[in-house]
Amino acid sequence: MSPRRLGALAICAAAALWGLDGVVLTPRLHNLPVLLVVFLLHAVPFLLMQPVLATAYARLRTLDRGQWTTLAAVALTGGVLGTLAIVHALFLVDFNQLSIVVLLQKFQPVFAVGLAAVLLRERLTKAFLAWAALAIVGGYLLTFGWNLPGFSRGTRAAEAAGMALLAAASFGAATVFGKKLLASLSFGDATFARYGLTTVLTAVLLLISGTGFSLASVTAGNWAVIAIITVTTGSGAILLYYFGLQRVPARIAAVCELCLPLSAVAFDYLVNGSILSPIQAGGALLMVGSITRVSSLDSV
Repeated sequence: MSPRRLGALAICAAAALWGLDGVVLTPRLHNLPVLLVVFLLHAVPFLLMQPVLATAYARLRTLDRGQWTTLAAVALTGGVLGTLAIVHALFLVDFNQLSIVVLLQKFQPVFAVGLAAVLLRERLTKAFLAWAALAIVGGYLLTFGWNLPGFSRGTRAAEAAGMALLAAASFGAATVFGKKLLASLSFGDATFARYGLTTVLTAVLLLISGTGFSLASVTAGNWAVIAIITVTTGSGAILLYYFGLQRVPARIAAVCELCLPLSAVAFDYLVNGSILSPIQAGGALLMVGSITRVSSLDSV
């Protein structure tokens, strides 16, 4: 298997794990404040990484100011803003309107591709743009069918949609900045640094906001879910993601991440019994086929 195909497969696997997280795992933390959830989902993995990746501290000390700025951008966009926005969106709709959450991955490639072209000077060809557009169309059909996105639940649903778009922009930016960061760090060190800096940033926000570290409100069930997220959809998925990102351009990574809505719908069926309509199934096939084609392009 070529490095590019292996990288695309790793990113798709990471995105599938994030779909599992959105449908099955994160909903079990709805009793906690959003900011505390984001802090715990980064602090716990970061603590567990210490015995394995503690040697990364020496390498991080060699980074220059520009590299630290890139690292801070990754932590701020992908770690803090993106996670806060998507968790808040899930909480706003009580995990009952999957389309709002899946909206995240429909628009993320738009932000990531644009930023990759501007910041990383990655070349965009007509072949890539055509297959990427088909993937986005397939993802839209998978989520909404022939309908326009409906916000029947009023202002909370509209606010959730806004949070999903903010998350899309944030994660799209993190994809591009993460690609730039991997020119200086291994995917293991990048994961360690991202979780560490995000932990620090969210801790500061907890203190400033007055929310505090109310760990007494965290139940045994919450801790169990956090532990599962830590080793699977959290740091485990991030490691897979950065492994893949080292092997493919950022614009391909952004399209491969469309595996998230596909996995989310699959897990929604397995857990909640939801079934795809024929047009949604067609959209899923179009999306997967386009992702596969994009990952095999020799020059995009």
